[in-house]
Amino acid sequence: MPIGSYAPQTTTKGLTMADVNRGERPLSPHLQVYRPQMTSISSILTRITGNALIVGVLLIVWWLLAAATGPDYFAIADAVVTSWFGDLVLTLSLWAVWYHYLAGLRHLYYDAGKGLEIETSEKLGWACIGGSVILTVITLLII
Repeated sequence: MPIGSYAPQTTTKGLTMADVNRGERPLSPHLQVYRPQMTSISSILTRITGNALIVGVLLIVWWLLAAATGPDYFAIADAVVTSWFGDLVLTLSLWAVWYHYLAGLRHLYYDAGKGLEIETSEKLGWACIGGSVILTVITLLII
């Protein structure tokens, strides 16, 4: 057999080794078995909020470009930004900014070698979520 080629190892019955225990061994953890942990949820949420901020930025950039284009086009963009949809996108973007900011501070804390215990990292994950909600509400009250 040439170097780099692959031939599955077979048993005496002609089955490959992967087929032999197929019905007896469990598959990799499934959503029904695996309980998501706060550390994984906060990591995924950080990525989601970072990418979702693009939607808010695009909405604001469109609004600013429409303002520079002319009053008719600005009226359309302003109607979208000030509608319930625009309010929802901007409010969620505000929350995403606060969450992403707090998650970044949490990672700086981790980089210092602190807070790496499971219990502490779970508390910091909940603190990021709770803190971002509180900071969003405070910001909305100030604005």
